[in-house]
Amino acid sequence: MEEIKQLANKVISMIQEKAHSVSTETLGWLANIILHCATIPTFLAVGMGLTDKLPGIDIILLIWGGLTLLFARAIIARDMLNVATIGIGFILQAILLALIFFK
Repeated sequence: MEEIKQLANKVISMIQEKAHSVSTETLGWLANIILHCATIPTFLAVGMGLTDKLPGIDIILLIWGGLTLLFARAIIARDMLNVATIGIGFILQAILLALIFFK
């Protein structure tokens, strides 16, 4: 039991040491990418004919609503990296949806 506690303490201290080198901007940028990637696997599976079930409209609207708010925040803050990332993500998702619906 003591060994597990020591291992846990080592892991926690490693995470704390590495966390200082990660900025909040980096975490925000990664969050934008992960939100965009939440729908990509399903869109690709539908496009390839592996499934015919799309994600629920509520999930899509919540993800895209959050991304739209992050996009507006990035514009106000003049954060061009996030503006470009979110804009490119929306374009790619629109293309995937167009390919699915206009096959």
